[in-house]
Amino acid sequence: MEFKVDKYKTSKQRLDLADKNLNAPKIYIETYGCQMNVADSEIVMSVMIDEGYAITDEVNNADIIFINTCAVRENAEKRIRNRLVALNVLKKKKQSLIIGLLGCMAERLKEKLIKEEQILDIVAGPDSYRSLPGLVKQAESGSKAINVLLSREETYAEISPVRKDKNNVSAFISITRGCDNMCAFCVVPFTRGRERSRAPESILNEVRQVIYEGYKEVILLGQNVDKYNWNKGEVNFSQLLKMTADLDSNIRIRFTTSYPQDFTDEVIQIMSEYKNICKYIHLPVQSGSNDMLKKMKRGYTREWYLNRIKAIRRIIPGCSVSTDMISSYCGETEKDHQDTLTLMEEVKFDFAYMFKYSERPNTYAARNYEDDIDEETKKRRLNEIISLQQKLSLESNQKDIGKIFEVLVEGISKKSEEQYFGRNTQHKVVVFSREDAKIGDYVDVEINTCTSATLLGKIIN
Repeated sequence: MEFKVDKYKTSKQRLDLADKNLNAPKIYIETYGCQMNVADSEIVMSVMIDEGYAITDEVNNADIIFINTCAVRENAEKRIRNRLVALNVLKKKKQSLIIGLLGCMAERLKEKLIKEEQILDIVAGPDSYRSLPGLVKQAESGSKAINVLLSREETYAEISPVRKDKNNVSAFISITRGCDNMCAFCVVPFTRGRERSRAPESILNEVRQVIYEGYKEVILLGQNVDKYNWNKGEVNFSQLLKMTADLDSNIRIRFTTSYPQDFTDEVIQIMSEYKNICKYIHLPVQSGSNDMLKKMKRGYTREWYLNRIKAIRRIIPGCSVSTDMISSYCGETEKDHQDTLTLMEEVKFDFAYMFKYSERPNTYAARNYEDDIDEETKKRRLNEIISLQQKLSLESNQKDIGKIFEVLVEGISKKSEEQYFGRNTQHKVVVFSREDAKIGDYVDVEINTCTSATLLGKIIN
């Protein structure tokens, strides 16, 4: 295979060229939710710039506002509804302003959104971003514009995303779209559609492009990256991972998200063989109870999950593992809750993303189960999970005191401008004095103390 890098159309050059067109309508994009949404917003910017629009960071300067949305949890949708209330004030001052709602919430609610949120001019799902210029023209004519058709083929493979990371540190690259797992609680298959994999040559070409632009880390994205399957098995995920790592030994490779029953020893083995593939795996378990896992339609058992953890520990000693956990799912008993706590103790996750169950309309769970755990019990159980994880995270970080890690400098610490933050290969956040380092550098940091969330240290020569 031969791959070409476009040295004349970097993200910065495309943004600068759009800015020089003083008559170009300005678009402001606000992104909620997962990393896939961040990558999708970069696709949207690319589509609109190619049609003569410019991008602004100031919402008050915008002619068009796109809100790229999440629908995974109820709280995410509430935040977006509240944001629309605030934007309504802006629209009253600037009546020509066009506001569009994009992404998963748009796909879930479709035409209903236009009726419920009169402020909206455009509603567009995740597979309809190519149609945005036409939808804008329709909205400018005074008509409400909507496109929420899901696709079995769309991967935006040949569209070069426009990235606005001024530091050029980490680049998200989508390798799959959609999900076929149909977990009982999850709305993603309904908002993102069926699984499809992007052509490997287009992925590798994009990786080469971001390397040329100076990025130091690539994050391969998919609802389930392990199901990557190009051309009926011609290239699977482990092969793609190897091909990506082989492009440049100096660029870090990460990926998310994996699914326990699809996560193979072959992937773990490739990770162990390449220094530039980060020794970090996000492997959502959701519950430690077999009864809950069955009711969630996760397709694996507690024992299966623990077997995957044992394989990781055996093949990649010191690998960091994180997870997602849902507390108080439909019908969860105290024993089920305790099963989750004991699984956490056995695995000893380095960190976790923990939530109480949020019923999503039209999912299997919403149609077939009662959301029957009272709010007080939900809060208590979630707090117990969070408290245990804080303990486990602190114990994990304490083991790193005295060690030296190679850290990719990502930015200035929120607590002090005299400090940087970055991540090591285990994806742990490390904070340290700036000294002579620059954002995007790799530095060796000796850890001298920690919290449950952060390693703290100093650069060593």
